[in-house]
Amino acid sequence: MRLYPLLRPFAFALDAETAHRLTIAALKWLPKRRPPAFPPSLTTSIAGLGFPSPVGLAAGFDKDAEVAGPMLGLGFGFVEVGTLTPLPQAGNDRPRLFRLTQDRAVINRMGFNNRGQGDALQRLAKRDRSLGIVGVNIGANKDSPDRIADYAAGVRAMAPVADYLTINISSPNTPGLRQLQDEGALRALLLAVQEARAAGGPPIFLKVAPDLGEGEPDQIVRIAIQQGVDAIIVANTTISRPPLKSKHAGQSGGLSGEPLKPLALDALRRFRSASGGAIPLIAAGGISTADDAWARIRAGASLVQLYSAMVYEGPGLARRIARGLAQKLAEEGFASIAEAVGGER
Repeated sequence: MRLYPLLRPFAFALDAETAHRLTIAALKWLPKRRPPAFPPSLTTSIAGLGFPSPVGLAAGFDKDAEVAGPMLGLGFGFVEVGTLTPLPQAGNDRPRLFRLTQDRAVINRMGFNNRGQGDALQRLAKRDRSLGIVGVNIGANKDSPDRIADYAAGVRAMAPVADYLTINISSPNTPGLRQLQDEGALRALLLAVQEARAAGGPPIFLKVAPDLGEGEPDQIVRIAIQQGVDAIIVANTTISRPPLKSKHAGQSGGLSGEPLKPLALDALRRFRSASGGAIPLIAAGGISTADDAWARIRAGASLVQLYSAMVYEGPGLARRIARGLAQKLAEEGFASIAEAVGGER
């Protein structure tokens, strides 16, 4: 995708959501290709899954599971689709997606817009699972009278087509959703999720927010381990607002991209400290270079996920970061990603 620097001005001439939909449409027309071969040093295993590269695509890009295959072909080591809710929903009013170009950031208040789990299920059931790992990120409908029941229904519906399931309770754009991170609600949610997952079902990951108070990572880790969660994704977008230059800085919603980097890295370190390595961590937020990804791995992440950085760097970014990580491993004398995890000094 060396053409991206030439295409970017045309994409940026459109509003962000229109450009995104055109990108999804274009990806559907790409010739089918198998994922690239990665250096053996990048192979890592968590929750019984073997990842050929630790660099994955975060949820939010492929909301309706339309282009998982093409994204694997472009060099992502794994792809997470969604967020998918039991029933279709339109999400919040437009405009709801903003590029903060001066800050290399994005603000979104999409509101779990998607065509529903039933729609995505048909495509996921037909995919070639030999192409790579595809996780399914599930959420609750905005107007649901029982959000825990929505998550349980999502687990039952999507487990047959998912290599792993992510329980997303960290979006700031569904009112009250983050309250499910509170101790009692989280325990009830995860209990319902585990009961809904049939024996032999896919691993369960939990996606948390970076905006957590003192002691909350310890609480979340304790409950996650007790309830058999297989990994924690740290973290989603932030509702905080560091100093920003863009004219869109005052928009409401979740902030992602470069300004999220220090907050997401700090959150990762807090979860690593809380867990002591007892549960795998996946880092997201503000990752745009191999150095960023390496810093997260050294801080305790077994895998990393990208999204917002692609807006500015293009979809070839995943392969560039993977190459950079392989070089870092060689320079530092590590034979694998696993050897490097959590070794920062």
